[in-house]
Amino acid sequence: MDNSQLQDRLEFLRRAERLKDTLRSGHTTEGRTESVADHTWRLTLLVITFSDLLPNVDLLRLLKICVLHDLGEAIDGDIPAPFQTGAAPKSDKERADFESLLSTLPEHLKFEFLSLWDEYENVASHEAQIAKALDKIETLIQHNQGRNPKGFDYAFNLDYGKQYTDAVPLASQIRALIDKDTAANAAHSQHGG
Repeated sequence: MDNSQLQDRLEFLRRAERLKDTLRSGHTTEGRTESVADHTWRLTLLVITFSDLLPNVDLLRLLKICVLHDLGEAIDGDIPAPFQTGAAPKSDKERADFESLLSTLPEHLKFEFLSLWDEYENVASHEAQIAKALDKIETLIQHNQGRNPKGFDYAFNLDYGKQYTDAVPLASQIRALIDKDTAANAAHSQHGG
């Protein structure tokens, strides 16, 4: 492989670094605004932590989907779920941003990465179904764990992503535990806590 091909891949990695500065609406336990890269890291950790309880899964494919699923947000940022007015416009924009981010990669990697992104977006495989469900689980965990600003809408989380978490038995079981925390946080928040 010549140096220009290596440089093209390095350029992709340099551009992807923007995900570290792309902020989400959640907060860490210390109150710092969470980045999309923070979310992606813990989603992959969530997957490997529960991978022994996920039968018949291509773990490498699942991890690739998790790492790539929000990478398009490195271009124009994240739109918090409560502010999304429709899935198609966000999805179309995020896919176009993802494609532009991939522009320096060789064709076979562009194809693979876009195929995995589409698979996730369309929940087109068992791995994508799990990734989508655990993506929602990670968000719920962070919202419960983070030091959120006054008025944070915990109640929103009781329905957030339920169609995805209900579709994966393990995610549904985990969610039942998390929903107890969410309900407690919502009640505490309503009473001025």
